[in-house]
Amino acid sequence: MKYRLLIIVMFVCFNSVLKAQQPNIVWITSEDNSKHYMKLFDEHGIETPNIERLAKNGIVFNNAFSNAAVCSAARSTLITSSYGPRLATHYHRAEGKVTLPNNQTMFPAYLRKAGYYTANNAKEDYNINKPDDVWDDSSKKATWKNRKEGQPFFYVFNIGTTHEGTLHFSEETMNTTKTNTNPNSVFVQPNHPQTDLFKYTNAYYRDKIQAMDAEVGAVINKLKDDGLLENTIIFYYGDHGGVLPFSKGYLTETGLQVPLVVHVPEKYKNLSIFNAGSQTDAFVSFVDFGATVLNIAGIEIPKTMDGKPFLGDNIKEQTITKRNETFGYADRFDEKYDMVRSYRKGNLKYIRNFQPFNIDGLMNAYRYKQMAYAEWFNLFKAGQLNKTQSKFFETKAVEELYDIEKDPFETNNLADKEGYQAELKTMRKTLISWMECQPDLSFYPEFYLLENAIQNPVEFGNAHKKEIKSYLNISNLALLDYDKASSKISKHLTSNDPWKRYWALIVCTTFAEKAKAFIPQIENIMKSDTQLINRMRAAEYFGVTGLKDTTKDMIETVYQSKNDTEALLILNAIALQKDFYQQYNFSINTSKINKKLLENKLISERVAYINSK
Repeated sequence: MKYRLLIIVMFVCFNSVLKAQQPNIVWITSEDNSKHYMKLFDEHGIETPNIERLAKNGIVFNNAFSNAAVCSAARSTLITSSYGPRLATHYHRAEGKVTLPNNQTMFPAYLRKAGYYTANNAKEDYNINKPDDVWDDSSKKATWKNRKEGQPFFYVFNIGTTHEGTLHFSEETMNTTKTNTNPNSVFVQPNHPQTDLFKYTNAYYRDKIQAMDAEVGAVINKLKDDGLLENTIIFYYGDHGGVLPFSKGYLTETGLQVPLVVHVPEKYKNLSIFNAGSQTDAFVSFVDFGATVLNIAGIEIPKTMDGKPFLGDNIKEQTITKRNETFGYADRFDEKYDMVRSYRKGNLKYIRNFQPFNIDGLMNAYRYKQMAYAEWFNLFKAGQLNKTQSKFFETKAVEELYDIEKDPFETNNLADKEGYQAELKTMRKTLISWMECQPDLSFYPEFYLLENAIQNPVEFGNAHKKEIKSYLNISNLALLDYDKASSKISKHLTSNDPWKRYWALIVCTTFAEKAKAFIPQIENIMKSDTQLINRMRAAEYFGVTGLKDTTKDMIETVYQSKNDTEALLILNAIALQKDFYQQYNFSINTSKINKKLLENKLISERVAYINSK
C-alpha cells in the first residue's frame, strides 16, 4: 500500500514538473500593419526599437502572411487555425455568426483543457459563435497574473494604436499637427498619388507604428519585471496588412504580408529549428499559428485544423525551410462586395478575380473616411493620375500574376506575358484545386449561406461539394476565349439550378459586349427568374455594358429584397453603376424599402450615398 502511494506521489510530482516546464506563450498583436512600413523588414520603413530588440534574440519571419486582409476574417482564421472559405468565416463583418462543428473549437480551448491559463486582452472580433471554454478571461483587464501559481499561460495583448480609424484625421489635423516623421522623407508607393496628403498620411502612420512599438516594449518589460521572460515564448505580429489605401481589405502584399518576430528563450531552444537572432524566408500563414501554439505546448493538433506548425517538437528543418506557399481570400468588406482569391509561391503571386468588373476603388463608407482615399478618387475623376495610379479605379483582369521581388506593389501584370504562361497555368491549377478541396463556400451568395449553412458550414460544404465544383467550373469559363466558352454559357443560363444561372450571368458580365448574343436569355432572367439576385445580376450585365438602361430594374430588386446581405449585394451593383460604367443617376425611395433592412447601418449608409449627387 505504501509502495503504491509512493508511486502515485511520484507520478503527481513528475506531472507537475512537466507542466512547469511547459512554456508560457504570449501573442502581442498590432492592428493594421503590413511589414512594409518597418525598417526591420523594409528599407522604406520606420525604426521600431523594441521589436528590433526582440528580434536580436529571436527569429524574424520575412514571409509571414494573414490569409485574409481584414480584421474579423483574419482573426477567425487565427482562432480556428482553419481557412475561412471552408468555414464561411471570411466575410467582414459577419451579418450572422457561424457555429463550428461539434468536433472543432477555437484553439485556446485545447490549451485550457491541457492546464493552461488563457487570457485575451481584449479584442476578439470573430465571425463565429464563441464556445464557453475558450478563455479564462477575455477583457480589458485580462492578465497572466490571475493564473494559479506555477500554471503555464497563453496571453494575447492587442494594440489598436495603428488601427485604420487613427488615419481618419481631418484637414485641420494635417494643417496643425506636425508629425515626428518628416513627410518629405517618406516613401510613397508608386501606385499612390505623390501628393502632400499622401506624404503626410505616410508620415502620420509611421508615427503611429513607433507609438505601437513602445506598447510592445511595455508588455515585454512587464514579463521581465515578473521574472517570466526566460519562461515565455513571445510572438509579435500584425493582425493583417494596412492601412494606407489599397492595403487593408485587398489581396495585395500590403494587405496580406505581416511582420512576425518570435522570441524563443534559451531553455526552449529545442522547440525551434531556428537560431536566436536569425531570419528565415520560410512561408508561414495565420492558418498555421494556432497549430503552432498547440505544438509548442505539446498538445496534439486536431485533424479538423488546416494549419501546420512551424515551431515545437518534431519539426524538421528541411520541411520548414522549403515552405514557400500561401493562400489568400477576400469577399465582402462591410458594404463592399468582391470575390478574390490569391496564391503565392516563392516570388510569384497569382490573383483570380471572380468578378473582375467590380472596381477596387468602389466607395466604402468607413474606408473613405481616410482623406487619402477621397483625394485619390477625386484625382482619378479629374484625370490627373498616371496609368499605374488609375488602376485602382478601373476594371480588373480575370487573372493577375506578379513577380513580388521585382514588383512589390503589384503594378505590372505578367499574366498575358509570353515568358510566364507555364507558371500561370501551374498556379491557376493549384488555386483551383485548393478551392475545390476546401470546398470554397463563396460560390453560394452570402445570404444563401446565412439561410442554409450557418449552423454547420463544414457539413454543408461537404454535402454540396459536387455542386460547388460545378459552379467553380462555370466561373472558370471566363478564363477561356469567348468562342470556346459561349456554348457552355448558353447551357448554364437556362439551367434549373439557380446558382448555375448566377455564375453564368457573372461570366457574361465579365465578357461584356462579347456576350451580347445572350441578350434574350439575360432579359428573360431579369424579368422572371425565381431568384431576385439573378434578376439583379442580369440587370447588372446591361449596366456594365451600357446596352440597355436598367436602372429601374435594379432599383426594383432593392424594393423586393427582404434580406440584409441580399440587399447589400444589390446595392453594391448599383453603386458600381453610379460611380463607374454609365454613371447612371439613381433615386431610391426609402419608403419602399423593407423597414427592417434600413435598420442595418451598412444598408442605410449605402442608400444615402447612392441617392447623393
